[in-house]
Amino acid sequence: MKTELFDFNLPERLIAQTPAERRSGSRLLIYDRKLDRVEHRQFSDIVEYFAPGDLLILNSSKVIPARIFTADTGYEILFVKQLANNCFEAMVRPGRRFKPGKRHQLPGGRVVEVVDVLASGLRVLQAVDGLDVLPVFREFGEMPLPPYITSRASSPDRYQTVYSSLEGSIAAPTAGLHFDDQVFAALAKKQVAVAEVVLHVGLGTFKPIESDSISEHRMHEEIFYVSEKTAELFKQTRQAGHRVWACGTTSVRTLESAIDSNGELKVGWQATDCFITPGYKFRAIDCFITNFHLPRSTLIVLVASFCGREKVLELYEEAIAKEYRFYSFGDSMLLL
Repeated sequence: MKTELFDFNLPERLIAQTPAERRSGSRLLIYDRKLDRVEHRQFSDIVEYFAPGDLLILNSSKVIPARIFTADTGYEILFVKQLANNCFEAMVRPGRRFKPGKRHQLPGGRVVEVVDVLASGLRVLQAVDGLDVLPVFREFGEMPLPPYITSRASSPDRYQTVYSSLEGSIAAPTAGLHFDDQVFAALAKKQVAVAEVVLHVGLGTFKPIESDSISEHRMHEEIFYVSEKTAELFKQTRQAGHRVWACGTTSVRTLESAIDSNGELKVGWQATDCFITPGYKFRAIDCFITNFHLPRSTLIVLVASFCGREKVLELYEEAIAKEYRFYSFGDSMLLL
């Protein structure tokens, strides 16, 4: 399937530079697949579409302040993944300044050395003192906002979900940014169960498709975790005939990667390079909350796999016509 089939034109003014003033005040496009019906609401109205006994599953991974600039030269280092021996993978800029053996001073005085250049272009770096470098990122790093967000007007906490807990992502699971305490209180009142998984968002989630065909794209591996509690709630929900809702593409990929041949979730830490494409048979989810994604991305391909490529592009056209805000800080979509 050609990558160009997942392309669309988006006016630049619709790329959200800041989040909605109130998290659940963002707009919500609802598409009911069975009825082939579209509605336009506010995100806080999403509670109306749940039924008692439904299960909502969220990705509670927390974003690392993963972007840092060297103290001596101002070069950019984006933390990607922790490795053994206190080494870490990073995206760097400019790449020509990060050759093996080259050293750079970080804010606060710590020094890192380039250990290796990977085939992907990523660098393996290590602090010369041999200690963990993550504390430097926590103290001096910036939130790794995507390049299409040029404004720095919003508070860093708005690029975290209110329920984030386990640090490890280098991009936010943005579908969850719309949830606030009021929405969770309303869900509890309606007897909707809420459970969490963890998928640490890395290059696998946001790396663009560069090949002409989606079948040639290879996902970077990402790690995820499913607790015994979440697996049990999932099993109980399925047995009772209620629906499982996934918040975001990362939750979808986690659940679809964890489900076994018996229809139950495997527990513990696991890894996935799952790339969901049209024709895939979803086994773990019934409903899906997501943002509006970039063209030619693995994310829009996943959404198209759930409700059809032509339908997704049609929904995006309607969202553009109605001036919805797109991408990480943008509005939301509910697929029933």
